[in-house]
Amino acid sequence: MATVKEEFGSLVFDDRVMKSMLPAEVYASLKKTIDEGKELDLTVANVVAAAMKDWAVERGATHYTHWFQPLTGVTAEKHDSFISPAPDGGVIMEFSGKELIKGEPDASSFPSGGLRATFEARGYTAWDPTSYAFIKGKTLCIPTAFCSYGGEALDKKTPLLRSMEALSQQALRILRLFGNTSVKRVISSVGPEQEYFLVDREMYNQRKDLIYTGRTLFGAKPPKGQEMDDHYFGVIKPRVAAYMEDLNEELWKLGIYAKTEHNEVAPAQHELAPIYSTTNIATDHNQLTMEIMQKVALRHGLVCLLHEKPFAGVNGSGKHNNWSIATDAGQNLLSPGETPYENAQFLLFLCAVIQAVDDYQDLLRIAVATAGNDHRLGANEAPPAVVSIFLGDELNAVLEAIETDAPYSGIAKTQMKLGADVLPKFNRATTDRNRTSPFASTGNKFEFRMLGSSNSIACANIMLNAAVAESLRIYADRLEGAADFETALHEMIKKTIKDHKRIIFNGNGYDDAWIKEATEKRGLCNYRTTPDCMPHLLDEKNVRMLVSHKVYSEVELKSRCEIMLENYCKTVVIEANTMVDMVKKQILPAVAGYAGELAGSIAKKQAVGSDVSCGYEKGTLKKLSMLADQISQYTAELETVLLGLKEADDICEESYAIRDTVLAAMSKLRVVCDEAETVTAEKYWPFPTYGDLLFGVK
Repeated sequence: MATVKEEFGSLVFDDRVMKSMLPAEVYASLKKTIDEGKELDLTVANVVAAAMKDWAVERGATHYTHWFQPLTGVTAEKHDSFISPAPDGGVIMEFSGKELIKGEPDASSFPSGGLRATFEARGYTAWDPTSYAFIKGKTLCIPTAFCSYGGEALDKKTPLLRSMEALSQQALRILRLFGNTSVKRVISSVGPEQEYFLVDREMYNQRKDLIYTGRTLFGAKPPKGQEMDDHYFGVIKPRVAAYMEDLNEELWKLGIYAKTEHNEVAPAQHELAPIYSTTNIATDHNQLTMEIMQKVALRHGLVCLLHEKPFAGVNGSGKHNNWSIATDAGQNLLSPGETPYENAQFLLFLCAVIQAVDDYQDLLRIAVATAGNDHRLGANEAPPAVVSIFLGDELNAVLEAIETDAPYSGIAKTQMKLGADVLPKFNRATTDRNRTSPFASTGNKFEFRMLGSSNSIACANIMLNAAVAESLRIYADRLEGAADFETALHEMIKKTIKDHKRIIFNGNGYDDAWIKEATEKRGLCNYRTTPDCMPHLLDEKNVRMLVSHKVYSEVELKSRCEIMLENYCKTVVIEANTMVDMVKKQILPAVAGYAGELAGSIAKKQAVGSDVSCGYEKGTLKKLSMLADQISQYTAELETVLLGLKEADDICEESYAIRDTVLAAMSKLRVVCDEAETVTAEKYWPFPTYGDLLFGVK
């Protein structure tokens, strides 16, 4: 059996493979393209393509695909075989540099947000050499960007690469001011923690809501939920452990650094965390991780739920985006250095992040906005919808000292005394962790905790990279013309702290008092829902910043706003229609069936003697009859508000109607259906309950 070390990356055409299979000059040219962004020569591409094909075929691949990330939120691929006709009637295996570099998938059925007419079908995929090709099944997958015939980005990768380039350009300007002339690139990196639920596949197949929407639209609270906190970091059940073992092996073969696994807070909830990778590669890997998690689950008779809120009343699932920036020489720019200059450099980059989050808090909220995540944000299980930064005691004290020109004496380290000589002694960290903060400093990185579990991490990192690039641009413009660099640097750091300290909050983000303070006193944004925040993508300041750094064009931004609102509306309408279908075909017949049994029981008992009270049967029947009438009435009301959506003049108006009327009607219907579940005999209830789903995997 192969060891982990031997198996890791065995299905990836990575640097080790390229170095061993490519001629030295070709390898050197390709590395320049990857590391420095140099243009790729077609002759080099031809050699790379031939080696890539030989390597893939040797491992059983028969097809190749340009693997890309359209604006659907998932990945896409069109498979072509390597075969070409041979003169003798057979076939030869071919793959050219032209086929490697460019593909032409039909783009007409992918979301474009008005970037193209429906009849315009041509789209292009372009090889991204910074992300390694890999084998999935019998197909060589080549990570690519995806654009329209007119050159507009129709994917998430293209703007992400643009944002990384913008951040690198502006960061290099700052580093040059500090005398660093050797660094060629500054790279953002990410480690996205992935939360998920596992449920039994047979139970899943009995729930239309899970099948159609990924979350339960009905479900009464079970006798036990997460009250005991016994699932968090608890012993992993054998069936789940077998799944995790299989999942790790599949991820490791694809070069994905799956590192940490554990039970999460809610029953049936778990988490997987990888080691950091370059943001572009981390994004590709996270998309692959979500796909493989779901595929492996099926092999174990399970279903992996990635929805942000699959169950009401227990914690939902997020995806913590651990973000940092470093030079190509490996220096983390969010780590204080050993010299005064390094400390000053760190403080300037720290200020850039603080200013970016304050100036573009709306963009960070927009980047995580989905119908699913709206259920989670601000629900005392995830960060609030208000964006703020947690710095901790030590960094906060440093910034306060700078702002007031007071000396900083440092924070004394406390040795932990655990009361037993056999236990090791260690110093306590100077700052506790704050799990309620949307954007928390956790050492030499920031943890952006607002992402939903099904989100692509591309959107959040695009906005974060671009916003920090803008802060750095402002600083570079000021400092490059300064007569006295050190004085100008000190004054700018001091002014930034004073101007943007409103975004810093080290307290409990779940506290209602904080939300009031944030919005009323500090003037921070509180966009509770997707319809609230999404139109602000097109605010003049946001368009100006994103366009100036060439992350998006104005028409690309308009398309994203349109697509995200369309996705929101379609998601909720599908959920509402699923509720109507389940009520009419399953819930009402179940309630009526049990009511019929009770009525029959009453008739039988009273036929025996008129003095039989039948108190239980009559009371239950009366309640069921009342609930059935309410369910029928509220279902009709939901259908009426759905019909009313057709009167909306545009997608914004439709999203507001859904926010204000459809969701309220869905909630009203759910309440009475869940109450009916608690009254109806178990044998009549038509699908597995919350108790079955949450505790059904042993």
